[in-house]
Amino acid sequence: MKNIIRKIDPPSSFDKLRTTDGQRNFVRKKEDFRCEHCGAEVVGDGYTDHCPKCLWGKHVDREIPGDRESECKSLMEPVRVLYKKGEYRIVYRCTGCSHKFEVRAGIGDDREKLIELVN
Repeated sequence: MKNIIRKIDPPSSFDKLRTTDGQRNFVRKKEDFRCEHCGAEVVGDGYTDHCPKCLWGKHVDREIPGDRESECKSLMEPVRVLYKKGEYRIVYRCTGCSHKFEVRAGIGDDREKLIELVN
């Protein structure tokens, strides 16, 4: 079992977790936001990383979900949805830097929009 060490960054940032072997883990932070694509008000739960109405996100994380260290800050377009092991996964492409990644769909995500993007 790995020991977890908590490193506290300046007050303007938030906690980053590292294991004793240097691996970085998901950082949970509850954040509410207005979707920059459709304008919906989104109430975050600490895992929310995209708008549940239009599925668009923002490129805010650099290496780890929740780190909020990306300098890009462009919108992330949902380009495809995969259905793996009983769950939907949204594939994103950054409109600024073309970075691609995938995330789990949220419980409140618009199912019709998810199904439209299933390939």
